[in-house]
Amino acid sequence: MPIIVNLDIMMARRKISLSELAEKIDLTPANLSILKTGKAKAVRFSTLEAICKVLECQPGDLLEYKEGDES
Repeated sequence: MPIIVNLDIMMARRKISLSELAEKIDLTPANLSILKTGKAKAVRFSTLEAICKVLECQPGDLLEYKEGDES
């Protein structure tokens, strides 16, 4: 998929664990893991907003488009 999710990078920069972030945004760790690994087919704007608020970042810090990357 040409959309790359850089959630793991932002989490490392902010020194926050998956379980801690999941708790703060009221999402199950399993669902957050699906997003983190890039296996999600969609993300709600409310979830994206909550992640950006907790990690103090912009949506563009979390999502990246790479043309031709069909992995």
